Amino acid sequence: MALKTARTPATLPIGAPLIDIDRVTKSFPSADGTTLNVLSEVSLTLRKGEIVALLGKSGSGKSTLLRTMAGLIAPTTGEVRYRGERLDGANPGVGMVFQSFALMPWLTVQANVELGLEARGVPAAERRERALAAIDVIGLDGFESAYPRELSGGMRQRVGFARALVLRPDALLMDEPFSALDVLTAENLRGEIMSLWAQPDFPTSAICIVTHNIEEAVLLADRVIVLGSNPGHIKGEVPILLPRPRDRRSPTFESTIDTLYAMLTDTERASASTVAPAPTPLSHPLPDITVGGLAGLIEIVHAHNGQTDLPDLADELSFEVDDLLPLVDAAQLLGLLEVEGAQAFLNDRGREWLTADIQSSKELFAARAVQSVPLIRTIVKALENSDDGALRDDFFLDLLRRGYTAEDARKQLDIAIDWGRYGELYDYDADTGELVLGELAAEAERHLAAEGAEPGA
Repeated sequence: MALKTARTPATLPIGAPLIDIDRVTKSFPSADGTTLNVLSEVSLTLRKGEIVALLGKSGSGKSTLLRTMAGLIAPTTGEVRYRGERLDGANPGVGMVFQSFALMPWLTVQANVELGLEARGVPAAERRERALAAIDVIGLDGFESAYPRELSGGMRQRVGFARALVLRPDALLMDEPFSALDVLTAENLRGEIMSLWAQPDFPTSAICIVTHNIEEAVLLADRVIVLGSNPGHIKGEVPILLPRPRDRRSPTFESTIDTLYAMLTDTERASASTVAPAPTPLSHPLPDITVGGLAGLIEIVHAHNGQTDLPDLADELSFEVDDLLPLVDAAQLLGLLEVEGAQAFLNDRGREWLTADIQSSKELFAARAVQSVPLIRTIVKALENSDDGALRDDFFLDLLRRGYTAEDARKQLDIAIDWGRYGELYDYDADTGELVLGELAAEAERHLAAEGAEPGA
């Protein structure tokens, strides 16, 4: 059974604009009455017949931008147009696939797929016919009466695809749809979606996918839009001119990976005429890595004579290249590693930290953390200004929740606690939730004063 082609108001030629994002900014109010800027002056167009990937690190506003395209989030300024008409609500021409599957656990596969059709008032007989066709196309024939709890992760995500495709949308919007799956399942499902995309009766005419995975973007997309952070903005666009199916071993594939990696790791320093705002814990989040993981990266680069090609290193370690990004970000943040394009270079600070004895390495790390990591500097300064050198973690969580969700605020503080405890800047009692100033805090301050270093340098 095949799905019918999309029902659209009028047939558009290949390359015609479907969704236009025109100078969109998006801000959210913070708890202290200020605003958190998530997107800044973003403009892009999704056209009929293409797959576009939105690629960026965490915090670059990828998911917010996708939801803006879907009409689920209204822009603060700028506008979103579907087929030339300004959106003032949900976009009628899109279907969405989410990372978390978002299935109703009390409904069968068929009932989950029919949800969107029911919301649109489609009669029961037609809902059933279209749902069964979508289930068949996506490879779940025979599982119509199963419940989500009876399905594997890959099968649940197939239900998510069927639920979106049954609407016959102009555009399929996908928010990291493969990231919750194991590697093999994700690879198989990506391949199947690309096979369906190549069929003339595929029930959607454009795809926009959010991803942080560079290789996934190159495998799937015709164009990759690279987003920068704080706030989210477009850093650049890379066309992917490779035929499908794409060969990871081709020189063009590898060079495209290198180009995108270089764009993602570009720090975008302000020009000399621009006074950059002081970094804060809200504007410069901590990468989610441990000090041990950071030390491992520095040791590996040192073993490569102090220089390595990051995509090649990821390949040697059997990881995706973007899996190294948080480690590289942390090393750059602490001033231990320098990156030019896809090349990483160990600097003198990195060598000194790696080769020092345990106590000296702690002292060096403490000094770099106080100087370069806004959240750790905030914690140390707050503890120094308290009566007894101690504060409850609630104090810092309340501050962090001005710019993060409660979950992300806790995560940021946990990372800072891990780093600070290694550097003996402070200790933490998990039972009482109390942070206590450590022995090396004063030493770190003296070290920085001796160097004449400024915070953030």
